[in-house]
Amino acid sequence: MAHFFSFIPHLTPVEWVLYGSLLLLFILQLFFYLSFYKRPYRYEKKRVDKLIAEEELPGVSVIITSKNDAEELEKNLPFILEQDYPNFEVVVVNSGSTDETDMVLKAAEQKYTGLYHTYVPDGADAVNEKKLALTLGIKAARYDVLLFTEAYCRPCSSRWLREFGKEFAQKGNEVVLGYNRLHVEKKVAGRRFIRYDNLLHHLKFLSMAIAGKPFMGLGRNMAYKKALFFEQKGFSSVLNIEGGEDDLFINRVGRKKKTGVVLSPAGMTESGIVDSFSTWKALKSKYNYTKQLYEGFSAHLFGWETASRYAFYMVFVALLLYGVTRSNPIAIGVSLLLFLARFLVQLATINKSGQLFDGKRYHLNLIWFDVVQPIINQRFRLYANRRNRGVF
Repeated sequence: MAHFFSFIPHLTPVEWVLYGSLLLLFILQLFFYLSFYKRPYRYEKKRVDKLIAEEELPGVSVIITSKNDAEELEKNLPFILEQDYPNFEVVVVNSGSTDETDMVLKAAEQKYTGLYHTYVPDGADAVNEKKLALTLGIKAARYDVLLFTEAYCRPCSSRWLREFGKEFAQKGNEVVLGYNRLHVEKKVAGRRFIRYDNLLHHLKFLSMAIAGKPFMGLGRNMAYKKALFFEQKGFSSVLNIEGGEDDLFINRVGRKKKTGVVLSPAGMTESGIVDSFSTWKALKSKYNYTKQLYEGFSAHLFGWETASRYAFYMVFVALLLYGVTRSNPIAIGVSLLLFLARFLVQLATINKSGQLFDGKRYHLNLIWFDVVQPIINQRFRLYANRRNRGVF
């Protein structure tokens, strides 16, 4: 140990910068992983599942919009309509479908008394079509708690509604955000990376929601009070923006309201929509476009994590090359030690969360995913910007 510290007074200015920068970035990266990315896992592990009387559970209206999703509705509606919950309804808004959606819904209404469906009038504004569909569904809803999902999603258990209902009944939340798992077929290119990206995306916004600083939500699994919707004058704050009916809406209202999360496996939904890389690109592009319009510090906090991540990699490579070219074993050892330590912390954090929320583990492929994920998301954002400007 004495030999290790004896070299410190003899460091050159370049070595001071390299060692100091790498150590500082290492500490910053550990801070993000242990304080933010690990927060949802810690929260769920510490949660105590309290019993609640049936009569205390609020009535819930599940809102689904559908445009040519007949096949998905036929597969997924039974999982929603057969929930173990005392008082709920399902409202499906048919948004100009030209397939057999109407037939599927009418057939389901014969079997399930809790299903109701309505329509978006012809000639609806294309940009705000989904917002109009959701508004019609919300106005038709009987109950004050509105739980949103998509036609291509199904609950992961029969207790999905109960998990959300308890968050409103026990904690008095006005907004509750949940996890949506992606089911990606093995044939889909980049399957493991897609699931990693989805996991990391959820860890970010759910972590901030737990901290009381939500900056977005996903319409595949989230809920809020009906009164809150009308208090905010519906989607008036995000009109004329393509998308934004879930993430931007929560970004505008969530920071001012009491927000809870549902992280138990029973409260998740699963989407089977990603049947190709291009489908995932379309989904990601939507959120990467509206992400540029997020307000509040918490919405941009993880940009610092990305910046420090790349800075860490660059300084690591610089110090490693310096050690190799100068035959400096200490420089080589320090760079490799900090790189390995960061990787092990990252691996443990991501794998614990991955197993809890997504049932997946990562190995050395995590290094590659860690490097390319921000680059791919940036490319998707540029694609979305060009698409929204009508430039291809």
